[in-house]
Amino acid sequence: FLQSTPATSIPTVQVQGQQINLQPPSYTAASQHAEQMKKPGQNFMCLWQSCKKWFQTPSQVFYHAATEHGGKDVYPGQCLWEGCEPFQRQRFSFITHLQDKHCSRDALLAGLKQDDLGQAGNQKPSNK
Repeated sequence: FLQSTPATSIPTVQVQGQQINLQPPSYTAASQHAEQMKKPGQNFMCLWQSCKKWFQTPSQVFYHAATEHGGKDVYPGQCLWEGCEPFQRQRFSFITHLQDKHCSRDALLAGLKQDDLGQAGNQKPSNK
């Protein structure tokens, strides 16, 4: 007999009415490098230093960035978001900054457009 663990053992949290799965990546069946692959419906990317993880909503990006990059044990004392000035900031000030400057829908979409422009040469021929 194969023993399968019940799905109920995976911790989840509610963020603005959305369930976020907190299962560590090491338990997923997908290969490790697939983590950064964009899945259907994931149109927002965390642009922190070299994170580049995809999410479905701006609030998921904010929750991820606030906990994974701005958590009290990991926050480096400044914002390392792509293209941001690395000013020294208190963590509370950083969380507010993150929400206002980087994790609004418009800011995330604008950041992706810049990212696309930077990578456009690799993917599609430019029409110059």
